[in-house]
Amino acid sequence: MPARKILIASDHAGFETKEKLKSAIKEVEFIDLGPKDTISVDYPDFAKKLCQELLTTGLEGILICGSGQGMAIQANRFKGIRAALCWNPEIAKLSREHNNSNVLCLASRAIDENTNIEISKTWLHTPFLGGRHQNRVEKIDK
Repeated sequence: MPARKILIASDHAGFETKEKLKSAIKEVEFIDLGPKDTISVDYPDFAKKLCQELLTTGLEGILICGSGQGMAIQANRFKGIRAALCWNPEIAKLSREHNNSNVLCLASRAIDENTNIEISKTWLHTPFLGGRHQNRVEKIDK
């Protein structure tokens, strides 16, 4: 059975965290949309690239920058994207269960790598609860 595919991208500040996630989480196949090193880049370019790919493929994604905030702001400008900036596993769990987030945003400069790994694993393994939350999620893009 093929591995679950997840889109992943960062800016220069999130590059090292991106590489650590790819090494630490083996149960998914990461499709790395860049960058390829720590040379300074603009986070909106990589958030846009991931969101456009997500909306085309239906996959989910992880975006990483220094604060996570820039990636979340840019990603949420796309209709159909529900990007959640998560700072601990509980928030990651709720973002999936209640908000059906399809993009996880991480802060490489504010959250240590082990916590970012745990946040990502929680997010990847938590399903949307649907039910009373479904109507709320549907209102987002109206």
